[in-house]
Amino acid sequence: MEIKPGRTKVGWIGTGIMGSSMARHLLKAGYSLRVHNRTPAKAEGLLADGAEWADTPKACAADADVVFTIVGFPADVEEVHLGNNGIIQSIRAGAIVVDMTTSAPLLARKLAEAYAAKDVTTLDAPVSGGDVGAREGRLAIMVGGDREAFDTVMPMLELMGENIAYMGPAGAGQHTKMCNQILISGTMIGVCESLLYAAKAGLDAQGVIDIIGQGAAGCWSINNLGPRIVRRDFSPGFIVEHFIKDMGIALTEAKAMGLTLPGLTLVERLYRELADDGGSHDGTQALMKVLEKMQ
Repeated sequence: MEIKPGRTKVGWIGTGIMGSSMARHLLKAGYSLRVHNRTPAKAEGLLADGAEWADTPKACAADADVVFTIVGFPADVEEVHLGNNGIIQSIRAGAIVVDMTTSAPLLARKLAEAYAAKDVTTLDAPVSGGDVGAREGRLAIMVGGDREAFDTVMPMLELMGENIAYMGPAGAGQHTKMCNQILISGTMIGVCESLLYAAKAGLDAQGVIDIIGQGAAGCWSINNLGPRIVRRDFSPGFIVEHFIKDMGIALTEAKAMGLTLPGLTLVERLYRELADDGGSHDGTQALMKVLEKMQ
């Protein structure tokens, strides 16, 4: 299959914080886009930009050459792909399906097997970079699945991300994303504790970020989410509810591999406390609120 704007038909399912920006890059590049979202209002911006609406995932995938999905939870992924109105009910032989949801590696392998029976190739391609990375087309995209399909859709992935890597067979992209989320969880508690310490010591928190963010402690979280914490801006770039889901997948996979991850276990518990206190739709930087309550 040759990928070409104006000729390649694309289905896109999931137009939330990340998905709407990612899909818009394809539209701007000239791809014909049919979209579906569980909440139709969240697709209005893309429809205004020229996308076509589909009432179901099945309708979205009909006649598509490539179908992308980025939804919430593994159960959502399974329903969108394999349900009675799912993609698999209408996808044509020879098409490529790319799931960009952060989901379970085992489910990625299940999808690959189910679609193979339809002569359809799949990729699990979760992303990292948050709302800013999605909007600016600077995401990191970690991909597992069919290598030939990866090479085919690379021109599309390059519209959404700057750092794109093929990691191995089906499930490898999801395993790589788990590595990413484990690292972020530990980093986020470090960012929050650092800024708590700065406040207690009477320092200007933004000034602290400006200096330590350029040294060995520099990282995406301190430089991008640290200022949001200082401003008390807990609006989501990536919501707590979804991060808890990701950490749960990582802990389940770790247990299956015989790994003990005490840092991840602690941070996952703290985020659950945040969610129980009404913060499930805050951004991940809202972990600060749980640590503040401990003081």
